[in-house]
Amino acid sequence: MKRREFLQFGTGGLAAALLSRGALAQPGYPERAIKLIVPRPAGGVVDLIAREWSAKVTRPLGANYIENMGGGGGTIGAVAAARAPADGYTLLFGTNSELVISPLLGQASYDPVASFEPIAILCDSPASIVVHPTVPVSNLKDLVAYSKQNKDRMNYGSAGAGTISNLAGELFKRLADVPEIVHIPYKGGGPAITDALSGQVPMSTPMMSEQLFEFHKQGRLKILAVASERRLSSMPDIPTGAEQGYPDLVARLFFGLFAPAKTPKLIIARIEEATRIAMQDPALKQNFQASGYETLATTDAASAADYVAKEIVRWRPILAQLRTTQ
Repeated sequence: MKRREFLQFGTGGLAAALLSRGALAQPGYPERAIKLIVPRPAGGVVDLIAREWSAKVTRPLGANYIENMGGGGGTIGAVAAARAPADGYTLLFGTNSELVISPLLGQASYDPVASFEPIAILCDSPASIVVHPTVPVSNLKDLVAYSKQNKDRMNYGSAGAGTISNLAGELFKRLADVPEIVHIPYKGGGPAITDALSGQVPMSTPMMSEQLFEFHKQGRLKILAVASERRLSSMPDIPTGAEQGYPDLVARLFFGLFAPAKTPKLIIARIEEATRIAMQDPALKQNFQASGYETLATTDAASAADYVAKEIVRWRPILAQLRTTQ
């Protein structure tokens, strides 16, 4: 199922499970509509996933609505959320961009840890290492050897400077000791894939998707590795970087819920519980997986905080290097 088809399936039998949870039926919060700030334009991937959450938690949490606040790589919406009252009526649907990358690049006026209370990471999508079929390699070991033998000709395309796609490429260069590979930034994943298919760039680092997997099966591109600790359940034939000797080759785009700092713990717990139940919906899981997204085994606040903290540690040295070279 394509990502834009997410909104077509309803909550179905999930309502009964949600209503049966006594903790979610207690009086008090929420007493009015909850605003979910999505720091991206309407219709994009972040917006679509946010609307999935919005639809699934309407019964336990009551009315809620989305306010799209695009711009600044997500920082405009994040600033608005950080400055909102800590009463549970304004939430942020955040990603790596505004909660890891922009702050580490010095492009945010807030602290991603001190300014927000993590609630849950809903799902994530890993990047991949891809080559054109004309490149005579079949795994990462071959790619490293080929890159070292063709230092003057190797480059890789990404979805743009500072994206997870870009960071995946830089992380691979660092881990494999192939610094000569030149980064070619594109204005989005679509143009990058177009040039990858035509062979304009020998190597690419796109985010995993159903479409990318189809190109791989058709022999139009070769996916050498997925940048994740685990194989994707919907694409189990694609090996991870860890299986090929690069355990630290992990580059994922996450999607999660965050509240302004100092939001009461009872409110955080209530939203966390509604989210946990919603994410157990088999139809939701299946459709995320089919589109290259993996739901997480745990969707609690503590796990979300740990996830973000590890992402900051992972990308700090890479982004510090990018700041000095760009």
